[in-house]
Amino acid sequence: MLDIPSLSAGDEIHHPLLVLDVVRKGGDHPRTVVVFGNRTGRIDSAPFWAGRDEIIKELTKGMIAQVVGTVTAYRDALQVETGSVRALPKGSIELADFVPSVGPVEKYWQYLDEVRHKLRAPRLRAVVDLFFADEAFRERFERCPGAPGVGHHALLGGLLQHVSEVVSIGRQMARVARADEELVAVAAMLHDIGKLESYTWEEGIFDTTERGRLAGHVVIGAMMFREALLRAETPPCTDEEAMVIEHLILSHHGRLEYGAPVRPMTLEAEILSMADDASAKTASITESYAAPEYFVGDARLSSRRVWQLDNRWLFRLAPDFGRSADDRKDEAADQQG
Repeated sequence: MLDIPSLSAGDEIHHPLLVLDVVRKGGDHPRTVVVFGNRTGRIDSAPFWAGRDEIIKELTKGMIAQVVGTVTAYRDALQVETGSVRALPKGSIELADFVPSVGPVEKYWQYLDEVRHKLRAPRLRAVVDLFFADEAFRERFERCPGAPGVGHHALLGGLLQHVSEVVSIGRQMARVARADEELVAVAAMLHDIGKLESYTWEEGIFDTTERGRLAGHVVIGAMMFREALLRAETPPCTDEEAMVIEHLILSHHGRLEYGAPVRPMTLEAEILSMADDASAKTASITESYAAPEYFVGDARLSSRRVWQLDNRWLFRLAPDFGRSADDRKDEAADQQG
């Protein structure tokens, strides 16, 4: 398996890679850029200019191709100067080997199920169990990415990882703010259920469905919540309680320009929005630190602005402040746990 983050200018590539995107650009100098990747990361091709793009005319998103070329640097970003590209027969290589993943998901389920089972409010437990006690839902939920393309937690299992983080962050904030911790936890579990109907991932390409584009995962999630209430044999909560939870789902993006149909109007809704943003932003920073398109080699300043972070520049520095290498390893092990 080619380790994309470790590539340097001058390295030779002779590997199968997943075609993540084919970007055609017009204008006076038409060209095509192919985005290649595997589970370790992604890298753009050098432009295929008009007249040379015959070798990629058969490529489409989701294909696996045998790529031969050389890694070059252009404007502080790495790219592949491709000598040849050959589409491989479908099914000839296991697609799961090429899709980035969070890895084993048991620890995330263990945490969420522990929180769910310890809920003291019976109607909150009944609400969250409409989804998280359903095996078919769990199977899809643990595979769904947190975002399509290059958004935060764009990994198989990324949604489950993101939700676990939001639950953890939200519970801590609720304790400090003396808010309803259990309501925040349940809303955090439910806030992104709409992504199951908004994203596709089964073919190895993380993309947005037609419904996801037309309605957005926030609104779809609120609709899924209401539909689940209607299907329940016994109402799991009162109408007022359903309205409160629905508001938490609808307002979790915080601002109208970020896709929230309504802004947070309760303490718990504000906490959920901030916890969601904290998980998304910190994941985007961590992922950008490891991405060669932003940091080449030991570079400390990003080579370009990061669009997921409001087009900010990023600075990568790890001072030890006197800690030993063993201390840093112990800290990293604690974080992994």
